[in-house]
Amino acid sequence: MPDSQPRRPDDNAPDSADAATTADHPALVLGGARLVDGRAVDVRLSGSRIEAVGTAGSLTARGPRIDLRGYLLLPAPAEPHAHSDTALTADSAGPDSPGPASHRAEDIQRRATEAALLQLGHGATVLRTHVRVGDVQGLAPLEAVLQTRRALRGLADVMPVAVPRLLTGIAGADSLAMLRDAVKMGAAVVGGCPDLDPDPTGYTEAVLEIAAEHGCPVDLHTDGDDPARLSRLAAMAAGLRPGVTLGPCGGLAHLPLEAAARAADRLAAAGITVVCLPQGGCAGAERRTTAPVRLLRSAGVRVAAGSGALRDTANPVGRGDPLEAAYLLASQAGLRAEQAYALVSTSARAALGLPDVRVEAGFPAELLAVRGERLSAVLSLAYSRIVIHGGRIVARTSAVREYCDSDGDAATGLGGLPRQGRPDPGAGPRN
Repeated sequence: MPDSQPRRPDDNAPDSADAATTADHPALVLGGARLVDGRAVDVRLSGSRIEAVGTAGSLTARGPRIDLRGYLLLPAPAEPHAHSDTALTADSAGPDSPGPASHRAEDIQRRATEAALLQLGHGATVLRTHVRVGDVQGLAPLEAVLQTRRALRGLADVMPVAVPRLLTGIAGADSLAMLRDAVKMGAAVVGGCPDLDPDPTGYTEAVLEIAAEHGCPVDLHTDGDDPARLSRLAAMAAGLRPGVTLGPCGGLAHLPLEAAARAADRLAAAGITVVCLPQGGCAGAERRTTAPVRLLRSAGVRVAAGSGALRDTANPVGRGDPLEAAYLLASQAGLRAEQAYALVSTSARAALGLPDVRVEAGFPAELLAVRGERLSAVLSLAYSRIVIHGGRIVARTSAVREYCDSDGDAATGLGGLPRQGRPDPGAGPRN
């Protein structure tokens, strides 16, 4: 599938789908979509909610009707672990690059916006993104990501996490004050990397104190390879509301099984969520190994899956695609397709403190339609997608596969190409 530049759907020529992207959008009916349980249904959206779900062909449209025959309709994914301020900078780090990536606020905002739109096109209608504060850049990267949040209002929700490098000792005093300023500016979450501070326990205490003062969630980077440190962190964070998230915790996979199991039990007892990164590492993560998802889940730990780095130096080929994360969990971690997708949708939304989404009346209209009849097929070949946020279509990706006909034009090899088309009613899609 060729690359394309992200753009707002309303920039395209208007048609029946784009009519649903106006600010004053009437009720929208999604017709003939397939659900995971095999039912073919109509889904009527009104405002930002699902108004009704009925058998295919049963719901009338008071506004546009979108034909979703051949598509599987799912709760939209959420991205619980992005790095928008460093996204799309990998090309500036190679030997043939013109130089390091610009850290001017306008350039960070441009890259962060493009990255968020790319992830929206994959299906993630909400993104929690970790943003470095302090050091020589101060609060400029956070301000740039906050500008991205404002620019994308109505298309996607961006939730910045303020991440200081140091918080203890003389060197950390300025960062501590800056972290408080970051929360006042609009950082939705307090984060950090305790593993990088000379005093990880003191660092964690400072983050938790600020989070408690402002009633903010906490999201900390840790490799998780030190059981004693992880136990202390769990004990300190136990009971904190609105909650504590750790990630990517790839080091847990390198611990002896008994030690990893004890750590998982402590995390579960403390009510801590773990966000794993099946697609690779991220800034501040030393290991590429995915956290032991099955062990954590069996211990009762809430586990979600994120994307991590999106084409930055930590992962120059990062895709930021939640369906790829689910595919890797199904193909490599041994999860069933339904379990794997839940980690990037239901569990990811819960980790972000968002309401549950089901394809049922009354639930938020945060949906993803993917060409395919079954979830396993969707995770295998998830090309064509339609993304719905707040009850309106905000992104579409269409993929058409063509094959050369042996009787085609000899010069071009393109004559009479069979093309992927709209399936007949009742027939499966042709990917």
